[in-house]
Amino acid sequence: MRVCMIGGGKVGYYLAKNLLEHGHEPVLIERDKQLAARAANDLEIPVIYGDGTDPDILERAGTGSCSVFISVTGRDENNLIACQLAKKVFHVKKTLARVNNPKNVMVLKRLGVDIAISSTENISALLEREAETDSIRHLLSLDKGNSSLTEVILPEKFRYNKQTLAEIPIPDDVVVAAVYRAEEMLIPRGSTELHSGDRVVCISKDTALHELVQLWRLEEKDK
Repeated sequence: MRVCMIGGGKVGYYLAKNLLEHGHEPVLIERDKQLAARAANDLEIPVIYGDGTDPDILERAGTGSCSVFISVTGRDENNLIACQLAKKVFHVKKTLARVNNPKNVMVLKRLGVDIAISSTENISALLEREAETDSIRHLLSLDKGNSSLTEVILPEKFRYNKQTLAEIPIPDDVVVAAVYRAEEMLIPRGSTELHSGDRVVCISKDTALHELVQLWRLEEKDK
């Protein structure tokens, strides 16, 4: 998943590193030349030197082709402006903003930021759970936020359509707890088939959820 980020300080740097390790494609925008150079050299990711509240810089970063836009600068007003531009000008579906003053959380949400969070430690987990793909819906956080109860909606062209759970690759840290087909709930067994359109309820570690998305190709859009 391609992710556009603003802010290459300590938070942005380690968030970009984390996203890269999880198989995402971060693109970083940073206005400080030294921080931009450090991220480019250390992480070997695309880094745009410039102001993330400038539409021309956002265009250079390819913001319109990103699935998620994240702004983690040290100024709440810059994070708000950047997210608004990403949403309204470049039509990015999901925006996340770091909020340095907790009093501003509701303000940013009212002004259009999808996820505004004052605890930057949880941004990666939120991204995995809420912004991974339209096919995934987070139901409940477990294990102090490290695991989730999640509903996965199988796409029309699900690559493993009508194959059994025993035949389908499933990460070790993912357990299929239930399968809903139309109005019927199926108790999963190894012989249970998964069909396009099924709603599959899983218990998983958040790190394994991304692996499931890749294995099942849930990021791919129906043609």
